[in-house]
Amino acid sequence: MDRLWTPWRYAYVAQGGPDGGCIFCEKAADNDDAANLVVHRGSKNLVLMNLYPYTSGHVMIAPYQHVASLEEADEATLEEMMSLARLAEKHLRAIYGAPGLNIGMNIGECAGAGVAGHIHMHVLPRWVGDTNFMTTTGETRVLPEDVRTSYEKVRRAFTGETAARPSSIPAPHAANARSRGGEK
Repeated sequence: MDRLWTPWRYAYVAQGGPDGGCIFCEKAADNDDAANLVVHRGSKNLVLMNLYPYTSGHVMIAPYQHVASLEEADEATLEEMMSLARLAEKHLRAIYGAPGLNIGMNIGECAGAGVAGHIHMHVLPRWVGDTNFMTTTGETRVLPEDVRTSYEKVRRAFTGETAARPSSIPAPHAANARSRGGEK
């Protein structure tokens, strides 16, 4: 029997999941950014790590304003959201050496929004071949980096504490391409 350990998820499982409140409003109202994985606070939006990331470095941008659609958000909020997405793209490329990114939103529960009542944008680094057999056949993601480690790297990039440098995590595309029988 194979086992895949995900110890960082235990805290979520042990407390039984969200209490029904809006996680983005709660994190915005709480000033403990480290505990809430908030890497940056803008004037209209906050940037925080996804607690259950698709890839290492997966961040979300959420407005302070509790709105369920883009139509409900004010222009300044949307403008800052896009500026923060551009900044996240810059930092994630620098930190992880990612040749691509997924940037997007799921608006509404039927569209896949985990928090349907509060819009938020996902920004995550991607590599050629990072969708491997574990995701495809095992419906499991393998992340090479703990979310707290990702938080520190991304927070430092947003605050300018250190210059963002490519991570020591090897790009998954090279190994995956070799396992498929060659590189492009």
